[in-house]
Amino acid sequence: MNAETHNIQLIAGLGNPGNEYERTRHNAGFWFIDQLLEQYNLTLKSEAKFLGDTVRLSTPSGNVWLLKPTTFMNRSGQSIARLAQFYKIKVSQILVVHDELDLSPGIAKLKQGGGHGGHNGLRDSIAQLGKDFYRLRLGIGHPGAKEQVVGYVLGKTPKSEKTLIDSSIDKAIASIELILQGDMQKAMNQLHSK
Repeated sequence: MNAETHNIQLIAGLGNPGNEYERTRHNAGFWFIDQLLEQYNLTLKSEAKFLGDTVRLSTPSGNVWLLKPTTFMNRSGQSIARLAQFYKIKVSQILVVHDELDLSPGIAKLKQGGGHGGHNGLRDSIAQLGKDFYRLRLGIGHPGAKEQVVGYVLGKTPKSEKTLIDSSIDKAIASIELILQGDMQKAMNQLHSK
């Protein structure tokens, strides 16, 4: 295991700041961070120099920064890059958590690298970091037509869907120790088999 290069040191959840976006599908990455904060009993602190709210989580595998960018989605890579550069975190030690149209609600998948698939938060993250970071993809389903995507991701999540997305977040959090240790293959096997 390549613990030195792949132990995750930064987990960034993607979303849009502000109450009007809180319950939208596009904020699934924020919901993941919220669950982690609850699990570890932590509170985010606003950090202007990182354009985000952040807190340090101490784990047996080392320190991990949790980050919610306070930029809007299409600029979230700037926030991630600032924190990563400041703490000298390699791109392969970053996990970006985001909503994923190509997966159904209730499904969570882990992968490294890849394109942005039209996701503006990923597009900016790739522009700022390159594409070798890890992604935790939280399924939100697809509205069916390309022209409906914007309204869909920025729409309020129906309760039934939110329950499914929350269950996929719970599954991902059950694999968090493996992810933090950098045992991605084991984490993927555990997550993808559920």
